Amino acid sequence: MSQPLSVVFYWHMHQPFYREADTGRYHLPWVYLHAMKDYTDMAEILSQLPRAKAVINYVPSLTAQIQDYAVHLRDFLDDNVDKLNDPLLAALADDEGGFDKDTRAYLLESCFRLNHERNLFPYPAYARLFHLAEHAKHNKAVSYLGDKFFTDLVTWYHLAWLGETVRQHNFVARRLIEKGRGFTLQDRRDLLTLIATLLADIPAMHRKLVKAGKLELTTTPYAHPIIPLMLDFKSAQETVPDALIPNEQYPGGEARALDHIHLAQENHKTLFGHDAQGCWPAEGAVCDGTLALLGKSGFKWCATGESVLHHSLKYNLREQQGNRDLYHPWVIGKGDEAITCFFRDDRLSDLLGFEYSKWNTDDAISNFMHELANIRHRTQGMKAPIVAIIMDGENAWEHYHQNALPFLTKLYQAVSEHDEYDLTTFSEYLANHPATEKLDHLTPGSWVYGNLSTWIGDHAKTKAWELLIAAKHEFDAKYDKLSPADQADAIEQLRICEGSDWCWWFGDYNPGAAVRDFDQLYRRHLKKLYQLLGSPAPKSLDENISSGGGDAEGGGTMRRGGADA
Repeated sequence: MSQPLSVVFYWHMHQPFYREADTGRYHLPWVYLHAMKDYTDMAEILSQLPRAKAVINYVPSLTAQIQDYAVHLRDFLDDNVDKLNDPLLAALADDEGGFDKDTRAYLLESCFRLNHERNLFPYPAYARLFHLAEHAKHNKAVSYLGDKFFTDLVTWYHLAWLGETVRQHNFVARRLIEKGRGFTLQDRRDLLTLIATLLADIPAMHRKLVKAGKLELTTTPYAHPIIPLMLDFKSAQETVPDALIPNEQYPGGEARALDHIHLAQENHKTLFGHDAQGCWPAEGAVCDGTLALLGKSGFKWCATGESVLHHSLKYNLREQQGNRDLYHPWVIGKGDEAITCFFRDDRLSDLLGFEYSKWNTDDAISNFMHELANIRHRTQGMKAPIVAIIMDGENAWEHYHQNALPFLTKLYQAVSEHDEYDLTTFSEYLANHPATEKLDHLTPGSWVYGNLSTWIGDHAKTKAWELLIAAKHEFDAKYDKLSPADQADAIEQLRICEGSDWCWWFGDYNPGAAVRDFDQLYRRHLKKLYQLLGSPAPKSLDENISSGGGDAEGGGTMRRGGADA
C-alpha cells in the first residue's frame, strides 16, 4: 500500500521597514494592520483545530516592527509618551476634537484602503461613511464633513481590519461594531488597548503552537535581501540573458548576505525561543551560492518556486508524465554546505492566492481536494511524496469571505481528516523521510516566474541597485571611522536599504501611488545612511526612480508563481 501524500501549507509573513528614516514615523501602516488581522487569525485558526498543522515564516524586518508597535502603543496608553508615531493610530487616539485640512485629506485617502466588498459594505455604518465621503468629494464639499465623521471613519477602518476571530469573539470589538457611530475618546482608547494586546500576544501565541506540535516557524535573512543578486548580478542573466545589470558587482556581497542570515537566526531564537530549522530565502530567490551559505549557517532545509526546478532540470515538470519530480525534496550541495530544498506547487498555491476567494467556500474546498487527488494518483508508488503549498500569508485573505476563516477552517479539516493525506511540516517530514535525490546545479531564480526579473533587469530597478552600490562604497570608506554606536546605526540602516521590496515595486506595471510611496521611502533610507556616515547625499537621490502607472493584479502586493499561470 502506498504511503499517504504529505501536504504542507507554508504561509509567508513579510513586511519591509516602513518607519521613515528621517522622522521616525511610520510611513505606511501595513505591519500593525496585518498583525491584528492575518497573523492573529492564522494562529487562532490553528489553535482551534485539533489536527491542523502549518509552517509559518516570519521575516525579522516584520517581527522587529510588530514589537516596536506593541511597546510604543503600551507606552502611549501608560502615558509614557505623548504621541503615537503612526499617523493612523495617532488619529485614532486624537483627543483634541479637530483635524486639520491635511489630516482630513490623509484620512479620506487612507481609511478606505481595504476590500470594499468584504470589509466595508457588510457594515452599514461604515458604508454610510463611504457614501458620505463620495458625495462630499463629488460636490466639492469635503470641508463640510464634521470632526465626528473623521473620528468615526478612523475607528471603522481599524474595526474592519481586525481579524475575523477577534470581531466575532472579542467583547470590545463586538460592542463597537454594534454601536456603529458616535465613537467617544474612551471607545477609541479601548480599541487602541485591544490592538496593543493583539500585537504583544503574537510571539507567545506562536510559541504555544510550536510547543503543541501544530506549527513550525521559520525565518528569512534579516531585511529580506535578494541574495543571488548580492552575490553576483550576472545570475539574473542565466534565465533572462538581456537583463540590464550594473557595471560592477555589489561590494562585499557575500559578507552582507551572511550578516542578514546570522542576524535572522539570532532574532528568531530570541523571539520564539528555538533555532529555526528552515529558511525561506527572500522571495524564494536562490542559486548554488545562496544555498551553500544557508547550509553552512546551519539551516536544514529551504524552499523556492516550481519554475526554479523547471530551469534546473531543463524540462517542464508539467509536461512530464506524472510530474513526479516536483513532489519530493532535493539535496543541493555537499558536505557542510548541503541543504534540502522543497519546491512550491504553483498551481495549488496560486489557486489559493488568486482564485478561490471568488468561489463558494464548499466549491473551492471540493476543487482543492480534487486537485490533491490528482497529485495523489500521479505519485502512487513514490516512497514519500510531498506537495508544498507556499504563498503569501497576509494579502490574499481580505479578498475572502470573513477573512478566509470559513475557508481555512474547512481546508485544514478536509486535508487533516482524510486517510490518504498527511498534513505535516517540513521538519517533521524530513525526520521521517530524509531527502535522497541530489541536484547538481540550481539555476538562479525565484518563486516569481523562476527568474529574478522582478528585482533587476530594467532601467528603474537597475538604477536603484546603482544608487545602493554607491551608498555601499561610501559605507565602506567611512564605517571604520565611526564610533561603535554610530557603526551600529549605520549598519542597521544599510540592512534596510538592502531589502528586496524597493525593487519589487519599481516598474511601470505597478500602481502609481504604491510606486510613489516606495520610491520616496527608499530614497529617504539611502539619504539617512549618508547622514549617519557623515557624508552629503548625492543629488541623484532627489530624483524619482520609477513612476508606475500600471494596474497589477491584486494591487501589486502578490504575484503568481508562473508567467502563464
